[in-house]
Amino acid sequence: MAKGLQGFLWPMLLLFCAIQELGSWAMHTAVEAPGLREPGDPALLAGGRVKRGWVWNQFFVVEEYTGTEPLYVGKIHSDSDEGDGSIKYTISGEGAGTIFLIDEITGDIHATERLDREQKTFYTLRAQARDRQTDQLLEPESEFIIKVQDINDSEPRFLEGPYIGSVAELSPIGTSVMQVMASDADDPTYGSSARVVYSVLEGEQHFTVDSKTGVIRTAVADLDRETQDRYEVVIRATDMAGQLGGLSGSTTVTIVVTDVNDNPPRFPQKMYQFSIVETAPVGTAIGRVKAEDSDVGENTDMTYQVKDEEGVEMFKVTTDSNTQEAVITVQKPLDYESKKVHTVVVEALNKFVDPRFVDLGTFRDQTIVRVSVLDVDEPPEFRPPSNLMEVQEDAHVGSVVGVVTALDPDTANHPVRYAIDRSTDAERIFDIDAKTGAIVTGKVLDRETAGWHNITVLAMEADNHSQVSRASLRIRILDVNDNPPELATPYEAAVCEDAKPGQLIQTISVVDRDEPQSGHRFYFTLAPEATNNHHFSLLDIQDNTAAVHTQRVGFNRQEQDVYLLPILVVDSGPPALSSTGTLTIRVCGCDSSGAIQSCNSTAYVVSATLSPGALIALLVCVLILVVLVLLILTLKRHHKSHLTSEDDEDMRDNVIKYNDEGGGEQDTEAYDMSALRSLYDFSEIKAGDGGGGPGEGGPGRNPASELRALPQWVQSPDLDFSVFRDYICRKVEQADEDLSVPPYDSFQTYAFEGSDSPVPSLSSINTWSSGSEQDFSYLGGWGPRFRQLAALYAGRRGDEDSEES
Repeated sequence: MAKGLQGFLWPMLLLFCAIQELGSWAMHTAVEAPGLREPGDPALLAGGRVKRGWVWNQFFVVEEYTGTEPLYVGKIHSDSDEGDGSIKYTISGEGAGTIFLIDEITGDIHATERLDREQKTFYTLRAQARDRQTDQLLEPESEFIIKVQDINDSEPRFLEGPYIGSVAELSPIGTSVMQVMASDADDPTYGSSARVVYSVLEGEQHFTVDSKTGVIRTAVADLDRETQDRYEVVIRATDMAGQLGGLSGSTTVTIVVTDVNDNPPRFPQKMYQFSIVETAPVGTAIGRVKAEDSDVGENTDMTYQVKDEEGVEMFKVTTDSNTQEAVITVQKPLDYESKKVHTVVVEALNKFVDPRFVDLGTFRDQTIVRVSVLDVDEPPEFRPPSNLMEVQEDAHVGSVVGVVTALDPDTANHPVRYAIDRSTDAERIFDIDAKTGAIVTGKVLDRETAGWHNITVLAMEADNHSQVSRASLRIRILDVNDNPPELATPYEAAVCEDAKPGQLIQTISVVDRDEPQSGHRFYFTLAPEATNNHHFSLLDIQDNTAAVHTQRVGFNRQEQDVYLLPILVVDSGPPALSSTGTLTIRVCGCDSSGAIQSCNSTAYVVSATLSPGALIALLVCVLILVVLVLLILTLKRHHKSHLTSEDDEDMRDNVIKYNDEGGGEQDTEAYDMSALRSLYDFSEIKAGDGGGGPGEGGPGRNPASELRALPQWVQSPDLDFSVFRDYICRKVEQADEDLSVPPYDSFQTYAFEGSDSPVPSLSSINTWSSGSEQDFSYLGGWGPRFRQLAALYAGRRGDEDSEES
């Protein structure tokens, strides 16, 4: 096609060049002819015809010239040019010297490059004619235009692609889909190079295109998205108005067929089967079913419903909005023994129905769902479900209150055993027969203590105690008239000394713990022991109250200040019960207005009230007394703790240690023994006759009398240890009574002999006797503590005897 186009273009180009040569010749001749000057020209003002200096026609040059020689554009010429070459022609402006060259002598202009009108449509240049010798302008500089002549060298192009359109399925013929537009870079004002027409190259079976506007329309009315949801249509645009030799371009248009709700929902199966245990709670999901819909988007949204009456009662169908599935759930408890299989009709219908396609058929479908109920071992069921029993409060222990019945709902019908949940009857007021379910009293009942009892009865299979049912049972204790009426309070009344007969003293009422169904009715009368009473009278008001009135004129407190009036109260039964209450009446002194002033034992009215200041003073006094009592107790406790600390100091802190032997009992100057006798006054025992210390001696003193034998322990029967016993007991009592200190262990050492000791001194410092003169055998009788000492002395004496022998 390109070769044919090129063969067509060259004859046209030659014809155009011939026409241009004629135009150039005409221009050349016009240059030499006289012409009109510009307004205001001096020559024009002088009158007559004169020659123009420049005469220009618009130059044209054809684009896309492919020849080997420069393309002749045109010629410029001055009327002062005599052809002797004295004038030099020059040009300046766009493309001068590069694209366009001029012959300086002849003024011929040639194009040296291939031009493209689509890039630049014209060039503006300026022409000059100068004297070749002096280089002076012979003519004023003049501007001219070289216009690029268009040829059909640009094909139409679709610049806005790729194109994607959409059309609803089942649209009627001629429905507009979209519009495409192609642009041609050629000159729309010259010829038909830019006149574009459209046509369909591929997809003409389903779509058409308007040749002038490029609007694509449907060619058929049965576009079905479910069959084919998109089409690729090729559109061609041809210039030269579609004539032979025109250039063309094409584009691919993607047309998406959108969905409409033209397909009803359809269940893939006509029957579904599910199973569920009979103990499934209400709301348990049994299964899911889904109807298929060939549409997409919201056209597939659907709702489900149960159509049969049985299914509506037992089951519920909801729609899962995410998956568009029907969820079948339990609406009422199932029972295998009652019905083993349930048949449910489920219907699916579109939520959004397009009225344009109603004639295509019904947009709903139905399926059957069979639900099989599975048997499980169920606990017994209480029948009937009555939960109220009544019993008289005077019923004997073991009396039957009522009977509960429970049956095993399973087909096996296992025997049932009964029990009471003892957490609801911890006191075991009731018992139940494990086999019959008879509830009996286990203790004596008292309605006034507990009028209602709520217990829980358990029913379980005899061979499977894990299957347990519970039933709450309310037992009402019926009232029996077993409580006599009593006065509401221990009434006390007051009567003035100057009271008149018939004066109301007190209104009394009674209480009764019983609650008869017909209501209380009480009767009042004076007790038999008060029949001879002439001071007061009792009037039954018939509204379960009674009034006490005076029956005499005046009372004397000096004679009797208190009257005790026994009153007998009887209820209406049955059986009628009675009790006697006492009304205490005190005789009081009253003022003229009848206000009680004082009675013999109690002042009923306080004549004067305390002012706020007096109350504050009273409170301050009470507070001071409390502070004083606390202070005394604190001082007493402090004194007690001080005494205790002194005793402790004596026994634990004053530890006296000495390790010198001393000079015996007569040596009173070696150590001060008063430190050991600080608590008690013990008398010293002075040994020897006629005083004198060890350093003293008389002329008549026998040395032998100065010798002292070692003391011998002889337990005296009249020893008195009461001093130590009293001291220890006193310390124990102080420790027990003092609660402010923790108990402690105390080990006391008493290192003094005491007074009147029968044991003489053990010191042998001043003795003149030798060991051989002493007999130490008696040391063995002093007890276990002196055995070692006796052994030492006895051994020493034996050694001395052996040496002497």
